[in-house]
Amino acid sequence: MSDSPRRPEARPRSHYRHFSPIHTRWMDNDAYGHVNNVVYYSFFDTAVNRYLIEAGALDIHHGAVIGLVVETHCNYFAPLEFPQLVEAGLRVAHVGASSVRYEVGLFAAGAPATAAAGHFVHVYVDRASRRPAPLPAPLLAALQSLRDPA
Repeated sequence: MSDSPRRPEARPRSHYRHFSPIHTRWMDNDAYGHVNNVVYYSFFDTAVNRYLIEAGALDIHHGAVIGLVVETHCNYFAPLEFPQLVEAGLRVAHVGASSVRYEVGLFAAGAPATAAAGHFVHVYVDRASRRPAPLPAPLLAALQSLRDPA
């Protein structure tokens, strides 16, 4: 029996509950001709916040609570590049009293497995005090469709 950590593997589309298109931009490519690793984290942020805004669960300008990113992680399996359409898969892995752990998978358009996969953790805080706040009902409702069926 080995004590070494399990090697990360690409995820299939079936792992995710919602998909959102993201177009790569010329500036996303690095000197090696593929999307730079830091851009993947921007794609994660875009996928999560776009979903929440479109679901009516997040008001970035006037909402009483805001989500602060406290942790993010990414494993890379295949390159993405400009020009290319990326499909961001999203699911909720954990809901706490004031936090949510999202799993995000980035797919080249139509690809069966992730080019990159990781997680993104929001802690929701009161906009004014920046202290953790309970997840509001509209947010909990929006998260429900991203969770695995019981």
